[in-house]
Amino acid sequence: QAQLAEAGGGRVQAGGSLRLSCMILRRTFDISAMGWFRQASGKEREFVGRITTSGHTYVVESVKGRFTISRDNAKNTMYLQMNDLQPKDTAFYYCGAMRGISSSENPEDYEAWGQGTQVTVSS
Repeated sequence: QAQLAEAGGGRVQAGGSLRLSCMILRRTFDISAMGWFRQASGKEREFVGRITTSGHTYVVESVKGRFTISRDNAKNTMYLQMNDLQPKDTAFYYCGAMRGISSSENPEDYEAWGQGTQVTVSS
């Protein structure tokens, strides 16, 4: 299974920014797309956005205009730039990798996951 590692979480005040990274440490299958999810305490894992191998990106409406997904192929790393963070964005953020699927909001379609990183936004 592919091994992923997130980094970049932390605590910020409302209106602040963070950039999360997701590095592919070990690749055991052809990754078709990678995504970001988040899980707030007591809630289900929520899809945030994804990027395909061709570089097409998509983010959900609730973060559109604030969050941007990008990647650096040379570094085997995907990023989630989060601006204008709000307390509602507080969650554990995970990255995942898919095989054979270019777009999915269903976490069950992702075959590999990182360990996650906590983002806490205070008002």
